[in-house]
Amino acid sequence: MDVVMDDGVRLRTWTGSGTGRPVVLINGGPGLPDYLAPVAGLVEHLGVVHRYDQRGTGGSRWDGEHTLGRHVRDLSLLLDAWGHRTAVLVGHSYGTELACRFLLAHPERVAGLVLIAGPFVEPWREADRAAQRERRTGAQQARLEELDGIAGRTEAEEVEYLTLAWFTDHADRTRAWDWAHASALGVRPVNYTMNRQLNAAGRADPLESHLDELRERLPPGTVIIGGAGDSRPAEALRRLGDRLGCAVVIVPGAGHSPWLEDPSGFGRQLEQALDLGQAAARDVRPEGPGVGMGAAG
Repeated sequence: MDVVMDDGVRLRTWTGSGTGRPVVLINGGPGLPDYLAPVAGLVEHLGVVHRYDQRGTGGSRWDGEHTLGRHVRDLSLLLDAWGHRTAVLVGHSYGTELACRFLLAHPERVAGLVLIAGPFVEPWREADRAAQRERRTGAQQARLEELDGIAGRTEAEEVEYLTLAWFTDHADRTRAWDWAHASALGVRPVNYTMNRQLNAAGRADPLESHLDELRERLPPGTVIIGGAGDSRPAEALRRLGDRLGCAVVIVPGAGHSPWLEDPSGFGRQLEQALDLGQAAARDVRPEGPGVGMGAAG
């Protein structure tokens, strides 16, 4: 179903068939449409699971300036529309940063927090770039750089470009190319303007500068889940866990999208994280009578 924002923008959303506590999945990018349906399927039995296309992506058509504040407000308005005073947020990749930004702005609305494959705090970029280059051949790296310099890529060039950019995310080298190619075909189109604007906003006001405040507002039971085979260093997630005082789980043999390489192992970890957060919320900060069920999308 579509949900109308306060500026008239319609955001495409999906709501699962489960009942009980609300869980909101926040996909990464920035600039990608939702791709977290497989994750929703792993935890639908635990509550009512919501997903959405962020404005400017997928079925949420919009042209304008992207700001972190606007995307935080969108999520707040979505919770209102779904009838939830609070919800458990599950972010993936860039979606972990958006979830953290929402927590900083609206801590009273976050009943629990699970961060998958992010956020990464410095130093991590050089290690990530080095791992990516190691996973590409010299010819693949040269072709990626060539395609990156083309302003108006054809459809075939765009698919090739994204496949080359994304296959290094995966730990399973035998299936990495096929997974990335499938994403390059299906998780489209990429909103590059949104990507540039939100990444620039993150650099101007880095999440690292808010970690002390974030730690103070972190819901009990918060868990970070990463993949040992992600090109982004798991050690950066462990450092973040130390800074925030929360649990960190690294799934062996999994990459940036751990539900692909180890769906059962990742599913168990995610389920445990949601159960832990729910138990802590009951003990420390119960939701109260304001929580309702969302409409089916």
